[in-house]
Amino acid sequence: MAYDLEFEKPLAEIEKKITALQKKGERLKPEEHRQLQDAERELRSKTEEIYRDLTSWQTVQVARHKDRPHSIDYLHLICDDFFELCGDRAFNDDHAILGGLTQVDGETIMFVCHQKGRTMKDKQYYNNGMPHPEGFRKAGRLMRQAEKFGIPVVSLIDTQGAFPALEDEERGQAEAIASNLYLMSRLRVPSLAIVIGEGGSGGALALGVTDRVLITEFGIYTVTSPESAASIIWRSTNYAQQAADAMRISGRELKALGLVDDLIPEPLGGAHHNPRLTAENVKKAILQNLAELKKIPLDELLEQRYQKYRSIGPFAWTSEPAITQ
Repeated sequence: MAYDLEFEKPLAEIEKKITALQKKGERLKPEEHRQLQDAERELRSKTEEIYRDLTSWQTVQVARHKDRPHSIDYLHLICDDFFELCGDRAFNDDHAILGGLTQVDGETIMFVCHQKGRTMKDKQYYNNGMPHPEGFRKAGRLMRQAEKFGIPVVSLIDTQGAFPALEDEERGQAEAIASNLYLMSRLRVPSLAIVIGEGGSGGALALGVTDRVLITEFGIYTVTSPESAASIIWRSTNYAQQAADAMRISGRELKALGLVDDLIPEPLGGAHHNPRLTAENVKKAILQNLAELKKIPLDELLEQRYQKYRSIGPFAWTSEPAITQ
């Protein structure tokens, strides 16, 4: 897997040297073999150094990497089987939302996921992971079905946000998102959300009001994209990097702020360097958290969920507030 991001240029140079030596195969001289070992150690050490201190903007670039695993990749890697459920029973089937029943090590789970695409054809088919109102209504339908049969819900979040077209607004985009927020806040089954890439705006939140919210190590979760924030504040997307750093949207920062419950570790260099290992980490987190949540009585679980979201954004008076007549 190539190191192709801007801040990875030093790594790309080392990788180029390693590739050139590896091409010689058995024709490597003893000195060249030592050079190869030294270069491999240097690559690992330098990668650890760079990825240990990523800025928020650099984390955005990793979260958006073209080879980063998407929801469908995780489903293929961690599920024993997957039975997709389609349609909102009202208007259409939105491919940006992928959902259905599956088993993970014998545990029956209802997955509700955003799904992006890689090729241009797939990006059009999945609308680049940006749901229409019918997508959110499909998600809500699957969650209610899971509740009916006592099946836990797991959301995989990976979207820039809800699709903002005029037709979507006419079909009730805001209402569809709001309905899911209300539904998930009262859902009488354990629920878990994992941000596997981008968690953007209401499009992410519509699948994210869960008992626990996790995020992969180099994922981001934000009220709006850095580009949108920059265009609002500075009237130019050229300030996206400053916006990202100011918004503190990386997984590590969100964990420190208490906005996510835990980080899921990624392989060295990001999930795209080893999707299988990342999927194993995600699978372990799902099974561990659901096992813990299932031990909590439902009424207590709902109260904890309520208090969890009520406690976000605490504030305190720095002085006595002025009383006006």
